[in-house]
Amino acid sequence: MADFTACEYSKPQDGRMRENVKVLKAIFFCIMGLIMACCVGVMVCALNPSLTAMLAERVESVNPAQSAQDGQSGGLGGLFQDGDSRPGTSVSIESQPGINADWLENQPGYEPPESSSLEAPDSVSGRTGYEPVQEEAQEIGEDEADGLSGSDNPGDTGSNLTFDQEIYPYYAMLEPDMRQIYSQIYANAVSLTASFTPVTTVSVNQLKTVFEAVYNDHPELFWLDTGYSCKYIRSGRCAEITLKFNETVNNLEEARQTFEGAAGNIAAQARGLGSQYEEERYVHDALMQMVEYDVAAPMNQSAYSALVGGRSVCAGYARAFQYIMQQLDIPCYYCTGYAGEDHAWNIVKLDGTYHNVDVTWDDTEEPTYDYFNKTDKEYASTHRRTGLSVYLPACEGAEAVPNGGNEAENGGDSGEPGDISGTEAEDTGEADDISSLINPNPIQPLGWQSKVPAGPVDSQPTADEIRKQNLEKAGVTEEQVRDTMQEYYEDCRELLKSVGTGDRQFVNVIPQSMWNSVERAYNSGDYWKGYVEQALKDMGADNFAIQLQIQDLGGGYYRIYHNVYTY
Repeated sequence: MADFTACEYSKPQDGRMRENVKVLKAIFFCIMGLIMACCVGVMVCALNPSLTAMLAERVESVNPAQSAQDGQSGGLGGLFQDGDSRPGTSVSIESQPGINADWLENQPGYEPPESSSLEAPDSVSGRTGYEPVQEEAQEIGEDEADGLSGSDNPGDTGSNLTFDQEIYPYYAMLEPDMRQIYSQIYANAVSLTASFTPVTTVSVNQLKTVFEAVYNDHPELFWLDTGYSCKYIRSGRCAEITLKFNETVNNLEEARQTFEGAAGNIAAQARGLGSQYEEERYVHDALMQMVEYDVAAPMNQSAYSALVGGRSVCAGYARAFQYIMQQLDIPCYYCTGYAGEDHAWNIVKLDGTYHNVDVTWDDTEEPTYDYFNKTDKEYASTHRRTGLSVYLPACEGAEAVPNGGNEAENGGDSGEPGDISGTEAEDTGEADDISSLINPNPIQPLGWQSKVPAGPVDSQPTADEIRKQNLEKAGVTEEQVRDTMQEYYEDCRELLKSVGTGDRQFVNVIPQSMWNSVERAYNSGDYWKGYVEQALKDMGADNFAIQLQIQDLGGGYYRIYHNVYTY
């Protein structure tokens, strides 16, 4: 009996030992799992600095006193939590740091499509190419950050700048302190100051919001790349911002003149057509004619690639359209999102209502108006906004056409899209007033024609051959053309001196793309220092009056007649 009893009680003891071993193994594996998870987390944060900054910012937000000390702005924190719907929407839109909640409450809410699997129709498949803003963030120590702050290098703070909130909605949607950073980035981009310290406290995540806002609002900054870098401390606060510029900065003044001239030519022909809608449609059609979709185009995220290079992707089309519409004082926004791939298009405001416009997708082999002045509902199966564009006003208005017609779909009275024949070239007759600058708008209206000549690709004319053909068409030689404002001023100075005092005339030839710069020089008075002042000094004359007339020679060249009276 004793042996039996001993045997009977030994089994539970062995079972408990086995159970204890199992528990110890489970604890061991849990600890090892936690250690491995921490290691993976450390590796992810090391490879993604912005994530580190975001986590630091979240942890820091638990301590209100510390956040106040660092001056951190909470974005929408406390009002909308990530994943909550913003007012007027039924679909979740995540809040982003630096966005002004008060501004958002007064905007018609955009409702993203319910489907996340959008695909581009076959006719426009692949016609995308937008590249989102890219950041490079580097964590630095407190000592280095203090050194940057002590250097007091904000560059141009932009404190004297103002921005029309209807024309620049991304500026309007920022919190007040983030608008200071916006102005600073814009001013330093204009002055080509690459690196500078922030004028107010800004976190890594807020900086990305602000940079995207500047980039989206200002297509005229064509030399500003879509990427930037910043140095930040452990808490996520930025200590230094560095902008990146493309190759046009090497000869920026000439690039700017060419860019503004190309845009100005289209705006000049569109201006005064009778309604904002007609102006908008003219710009839409002109871009479809002059730009080729080319994913390999240089600087294809900029308006420069479309207006000067004539080749671009969706980003270039959209930013060129935005810039010209801004010149016409028509609110037009750069909208980014997803359309099977990352994509960009525009939102335009006409008569108080907002409309989607996708020039890239209309510019197919047979130009269309399929994506011109459409509502969000009409875009729901193909386009979904992302990034800051989700905060732009909803497009809910009916298709904008004059007199309630269907002119956009029919391509106007001609029945063909792109028939840009709203005005005839005016004859350059006698001038009315010697003190006025005359621009009789002699530009021959653009006709819709094939953008790719027939024949094999290798037989297409080169740029030099095209220029030679255009010169022959205009009836001028290469030596007669003044291609830059500097050449124009030098030529005018010598010609003015050669004709002498009295009632005289001299003539020169410029590319059509340069006319906008010439006209602006006379309207602003820059021409006086450009060539008149020195010429009068050399001639010993004191008084000068001028009247300009221009003649369209064809081939993209103008002859300018300078009727001068010097004494």
